[in-house]
Amino acid sequence: MHRFLLTPRWWGINVFVALGVPFCLFMGTWQLGRFEDRVDTHEEATSARPAEQGAAPLDSLLPVDKRTSGRLASVSGEYADQLLVPERRLDGKSGFYVLTLLKTDTGKAVPVVRGWLPGAADAGRAPAPPTGRVEVTGALQASENSTSKGVHSAGGLPAGQLGVIGAASLVNIVPYGLYDAWLTVQTPADGLTPVPAQAPANTGLDLKAFQNLGYTGEWFVFAAFVLFMWFRLYRREVETLRDTEAGLLTETPAEQDPAEPAPAGAGSA
Repeated sequence: MHRFLLTPRWWGINVFVALGVPFCLFMGTWQLGRFEDRVDTHEEATSARPAEQGAAPLDSLLPVDKRTSGRLASVSGEYADQLLVPERRLDGKSGFYVLTLLKTDTGKAVPVVRGWLPGAADAGRAPAPPTGRVEVTGALQASENSTSKGVHSAGGLPAGQLGVIGAASLVNIVPYGLYDAWLTVQTPADGLTPVPAQAPANTGLDLKAFQNLGYTGEWFVFAAFVLFMWFRLYRREVETLRDTEAGLLTETPAEQDPAEPAPAGAGSA
């Protein structure tokens, strides 16, 4: 009765199932792994830094990655150009960052967000940076880009304002080299509000993370559906054969062996 499983049609069905189910399981497992990786990086990014992890020299923490983002970095130099970063929100209020370029001993400068002030960007309200040589300690942050949350990427800002904090947006503004990172001072002075460090990109439990979890379920459902359809086709084939052997069904022309003679009277008017 089960010799039909060796027919060409069923060979194709069986090969499809044999390849399809492992593929679906592999893809589901891979998507689950992506979700678990995002959970791990989220926990790492949001967990408190160990107390023994004090400030480290800036150069030792570069380039910025998921491990070093948010770490306290120390660097010395002299403050230079000051810019305002408008339309930045803090605690539900709109305001602006006060950003000052710190020229280091290496000849390159690192953008330092010295703090935040509420309201529209106004250079007259921004306190001047300290003069002379200073030692700055701040939370290390990766350069922003046009897709970063909260940035003003449309352009058209007046002189002295910056929409995106990063070397790519500063290279045409200042005449010296730049670090591909920035610092946010956690203990600002002059009435400025500290800007908290942000978690590195792609480390939060955002929409992408839950998309990975949803895709995991879909691939496992696909694997179960393939097995269900194979079993349904198999059961229907077996039931059809049993009904035919019991005389409840007659073979259709497509199932009839072409070598068999046609039944008597077939084709007669």
